[in-house]
Amino acid sequence: MPEFSYVARDHKGERVSGSISADGRREALAALAGQALFPIEVHADSPVIEDHRVRRVPAQLLANTYGQMADLLRSGVPLLRSLEVLQRQTSHVGLSHVLGQIHRQIEDGATMAEAMGRFERIFGEMTVSMIRAGGEGGFLEEAFSRLAEFTEAQEDLKKRTIGALVYPLFLAAVGLVVVTVLIVFFVPRFEGLFAQLRERGELPAVTTGLLWTSHQAWQWGWLLVLLLIGAGWYTRRWLRTEAGRAWADRVRLKLPLVGPIFLNLAVARFCRVLGTLLRNGVPILRSLQSSSEATANRVLAEAIRQASESISAGQPLAKPLAASGRFPPLVVEMIAVAEQANTLEKVLLEIADALERRTWRRLDLAVRLIEPILLLMLAGAVLVVVVALLLPVLRMGTTM
Repeated sequence: MPEFSYVARDHKGERVSGSISADGRREALAALAGQALFPIEVHADSPVIEDHRVRRVPAQLLANTYGQMADLLRSGVPLLRSLEVLQRQTSHVGLSHVLGQIHRQIEDGATMAEAMGRFERIFGEMTVSMIRAGGEGGFLEEAFSRLAEFTEAQEDLKKRTIGALVYPLFLAAVGLVVVTVLIVFFVPRFEGLFAQLRERGELPAVTTGLLWTSHQAWQWGWLLVLLLIGAGWYTRRWLRTEAGRAWADRVRLKLPLVGPIFLNLAVARFCRVLGTLLRNGVPILRSLQSSSEATANRVLAEAIRQASESISAGQPLAKPLAASGRFPPLVVEMIAVAEQANTLEKVLLEIADALERRTWRRLDLAVRLIEPILLLMLAGAVLVVVVALLLPVLRMGTTM
């Protein structure tokens, strides 16, 4: 049960303070009244209800919920009534639970941003910041509408990226399985056939190498599989550490062919989140904090945090971004011009759109290059196996 801290006065008028357990703020007030205390301040010490069973909510479902909330508020439906409607109509158990708890907290006197902030791991810091700005500025329905547009755009880009990589990954997996089966199960059947050529020293080098590889795979394949599993497990654990994630983010940006794609995607997310927050009235320092986390890259996030420190000292945004050397010069130049023209939020969103279009073209080109490369590698591996097996057969035929 949640704990609430309170400051109250007793029947003698003396000031007392303490904490009390209650299901909600309203129940805490009732409990204090039952103790003949007159509350002055009552606030929750910890998030009231975040249920550990609510792991995550699909991004598309959140986008639909934001859009429906914007429509209801724009139509004049009160906030609490809108939450009730959305809670009844959703089929997702976790989201229904979350909406019900938000409704309850708002009834107890919390704001929409405070109630959603207690589910920040579900909604995200950017969403909470935009809702807070919308509530303070009186444009809550517009904030929900823009959140719906932003979430849908991000989810669409994510799906397109994953969809583009499915076929190359499938080719790579099939190629690995085919070559493994050939070497481990098919090649050993020819070893006895080539025994005479090996004794006479007439076995081609490529065939000798293939038979040796097959023999080693039979003898030590299990150990190799165990080593690969262990290395994968250790690498996965290490990549979850701060040092591992920072290393992976640095390497990701330096990869040939796909490094610029990762960079453009991260910069596009930064520009879109920052532009959306600024357009909704969120202060620039808070917006930079949220947008730095949206990049999903610690190298760029650190550069953005350093930029926010420079901004607090009175510098423009473009100067520290350029000094970091992590952002494309074209993006930095456009931000510098936008700051002078006082159109930063608009230009940031335009940069995000342009980068996403450019990234999609590069990704499409990379996928088009990867597919024939994988096919050539698969065909080359199979060709080596076939040639290594046919050469001794042809030599035996010539000898006979």
